[in-house]
Amino acid sequence: MSHQPPPPEEKQASFIERSLEGAIFSSRWLQAPLYAGLIIAQTIYVAQFFRELWHLFGVFLGPGKVEDISTHIMIGVLGLIDVVMVANLVIMVVIGGYETFVSRLDLEDKVDKPEWLSHVNAGVLKIKLGTALISISSIHLLKTFIEVRETSFQIVNDAIKWQVTIHVIFLISALVLAWTDRIMMAGLKEQAKH
Repeated sequence: MSHQPPPPEEKQASFIERSLEGAIFSSRWLQAPLYAGLIIAQTIYVAQFFRELWHLFGVFLGPGKVEDISTHIMIGVLGLIDVVMVANLVIMVVIGGYETFVSRLDLEDKVDKPEWLSHVNAGVLKIKLGTALISISSIHLLKTFIEVRETSFQIVNDAIKWQVTIHVIFLISALVLAWTDRIMMAGLKEQAKH
């Protein structure tokens, strides 16, 4: 039985289709500069961390009542934790996003490879990002509660209402993401059995 070559129009269609699919697949590299930009933003955040740390030393060494200094130091430390949490969020997006959407990272020989990277996928990344956002929101809420004494009650009351509302939305979103991911994983496990 001899194999006949496909008609010319089918050949052309498959060439066009392959070219289009190749372009679509290659378009993932358009995200690489975005991740590079986030790395630059992270560098700025590192500078911000040391700027806030320097300011904290100034508060600690400066004149003032012990209670006031203690409160300012607590707020300053929460600010530093906030910077670290946002930096963690950025690095998760850069590494996890690049690994998930652009290209595999060649890290097999790296001993200090983050543990979470070995099982990263879009679902895990969403849950980790949701958890990080909840943590950042918690820090901001705690800072607001500590700063209550220093500003007008009505302004703080409105700010607290909005922050609590946003925090609850983050919590609900993270729970929904985790629940959705769990359902999807259960479906995949079920498919693997059959």
